[in-house]
Amino acid sequence: MKKLLLLLVMVFTAALLWAQAPQKMTYQAVVRNTNNNLVVNQNVRVKISILQGSESGTPVYVETHEPNTNANGLMTVEVGDGSPVSGTFASINWANGPYFLKSEIDPAGGFNYNITGVHAAGRVTLGDGDLRAVLTF
Repeated sequence: MKKLLLLLVMVFTAALLWAQAPQKMTYQAVVRNTNNNLVVNQNVRVKISILQGSESGTPVYVETHEPNTNANGLMTVEVGDGSPVSGTFASINWANGPYFLKSEIDPAGGFNYNITGVHAAGRVTLGDGDLRAVLTF
């Protein structure tokens, strides 16, 4: 009986650990400058905010990144893995949405965020346990 109980506890614990989704999501954008030219192979600065309630809602989490763009102007960041400014990504209660992802980009790599976008965000866990953002345009 003890062995059966121990086995059940182990299986239950493993199931709980397996069900935990990673606490970050991938965000990609093609970066263009004010002349609409691609910003290629360059360091840019990005500020990501998770807003609650509306497109102008309260920021529950804010972080910054300094990614490099590739030859096509594409930059990729892992939201939840940047330099936190306020809040914690893990503490976001996604059930209390809606949430919106706001991205602000300075193509020159400074703090003059002159490219801004806000999109409705959801959270989807794929079959492999990977966490992805769902952005509605």
